[in-house]
Amino acid sequence: MTRVIAVTNQKGGVGKTTTAINLAACLAEAGVSVLLVDLDPQANASAGLGVRGREPELSTYGVLSGETSVLKAVVPTAVTGLDLLPACADLAGAVTELVDIDGGDFVLAQALDGRLAGYQFVFIDCPPSLGVLTVNALAAAREVLIPVQAEYYALEGLAQLLDTVALVRQRLNPDLQVLGVLVTMLDGRTRIAREVAAEVREHLPTSVFEVAVPRNVRLAEAPSHGLPISRYDAGCAGSDAYFDLAKEVVSRG
Repeated sequence: MTRVIAVTNQKGGVGKTTTAINLAACLAEAGVSVLLVDLDPQANASAGLGVRGREPELSTYGVLSGETSVLKAVVPTAVTGLDLLPACADLAGAVTELVDIDGGDFVLAQALDGRLAGYQFVFIDCPPSLGVLTVNALAAAREVLIPVQAEYYALEGLAQLLDTVALVRQRLNPDLQVLGVLVTMLDGRTRIAREVAAEVREHLPTSVFEVAVPRNVRLAEAPSHGLPISRYDAGCAGSDAYFDLAKEVVSRG
């Protein structure tokens, strides 16, 4: 059965897209068939995999608007086994369009239904908000992965996101579960980062992944080259962390 995982946090700059790209790539490097769905109008996941300038109808916008099917819009990436359903700026328009139609929360789920047989994993990179696009992702997914930056305000908003997941489970998707919380951008040299990581683990002892992603320059550089970290610098600490995360994700399945 295909595992559909939404990668989400309403806070921006927490490593959400970095996690979606690199976790998907690490699994593909291990021989797993993976689809990454870019559901963010900023299209950072698409750019981070070297895909730019897609036509609106051949994107997540085209899928949500009914202009095309998932399989027609999917493109291969530089990583064998990793496909991408790219985003474009027009996706921002889907926010108002989905609100105005009946069943607007289920459009992505319906678009994906029956079309994922070729993939073992599907990751949905959500926008940094709890709006209709993120709700669509949560309605379509079976698991949620939440990146949390190791900073002072890390827990701010996490409770709200968990409440949203619970509400979606209650009203839209009873199968939805939290796969795990991932501590990102961890600088072990600073006291505040260590304290925040410890606090997250204390509040959610069974949900936090064992691995934490360190603050890493090579991770920050990789998207500008259109490559996941496994292709840009497979020997750096960031790459090691995402390979370890991939193992944890598989083990939690």
